[in-house]
Amino acid sequence: MHATERLKGLDTFVAVAEAGSFTAASLRLNLTNSAVGKSIARLEERLGSRLFDRTTRKLVLTDAGNAFLKVCVRVLEELEGAERELCAHRPAPAGPLRVNLPATFGRLRALPALLDFATAHPQVVPHIAFTDRFVDLVEEGLDLVVRIGGDGMWPAALAHEYLGSEELVFCAAPAYLAAHGEPASVAELLERDAVLYGRADGSASPWLLATGDGPAVRQAMAARAVFGQAEAQAAAVEAGLGIAQMATWLVQAQLRAGTLVPILPALATDGLPLYLVWQRSRQQSPKVQALVDHLRQVLAIRPLPSDGA
Repeated sequence: MHATERLKGLDTFVAVAEAGSFTAASLRLNLTNSAVGKSIARLEERLGSRLFDRTTRKLVLTDAGNAFLKVCVRVLEELEGAERELCAHRPAPAGPLRVNLPATFGRLRALPALLDFATAHPQVVPHIAFTDRFVDLVEEGLDLVVRIGGDGMWPAALAHEYLGSEELVFCAAPAYLAAHGEPASVAELLERDAVLYGRADGSASPWLLATGDGPAVRQAMAARAVFGQAEAQAAAVEAGLGIAQMATWLVQAQLRAGTLVPILPALATDGLPLYLVWQRSRQQSPKVQALVDHLRQVLAIRPLPSDGA
């Protein structure tokens, strides 16, 4: 057996032993219960020993499991210490860093994160461009792009990380709802003035209607107005022109301030996926590694927190 194969499943085993259940360990590791269970089963098969006694209520370490846990904890602590030592001697991020951002998301969400990164790493010289087209990283010599949309299929030359999907909500200005009433059903919603996002070819994006556990249904709408820029669309809705379906990252400030009000929250649904994409040949570069680590922490899309969060 190759040496690296012996490390497989050790972190999962330690997490299960410390948490006392597959469910608690899966939450800690961001894995499914099934994945955790299969990892432990493969480890037990490889070792030829049962590590846990399973009951209907809990997992209990066997004698062999207890002995193995002590070894695993020591090994993982030594590995973590070695990684910290290497990181301490890693060259500081430096040099030009070419990044491409989607226009609106880039300005509202990604740019503040990049400015914080540039402040923390004064030897990095950021070159930031904004465009909504899907750029070719290799051809254009880019280090990293933030991309909204796409099918998740990437050329072998690119590495990527999925950061979540947009949450789409229907919303309107309080003045519009006071004048026209708040829709209480999908049927009523579809009769209201729709403020849509449009494309250069003259088409407008449909609304996506959540259907419980099934996929969202695309609903073409007759437009009250169409805007080819997301912030302009949000401004029109805030001015009382009608109702729009927009991403929470775009209108979170207005929702918190009350200048926009969510409508039929049960219809909230996932929108486009968000990715970090970088050239695989550059992923060992300290500046690229540091930027990926930074952006995965601050750009991950999460539900809009409540006022008490």
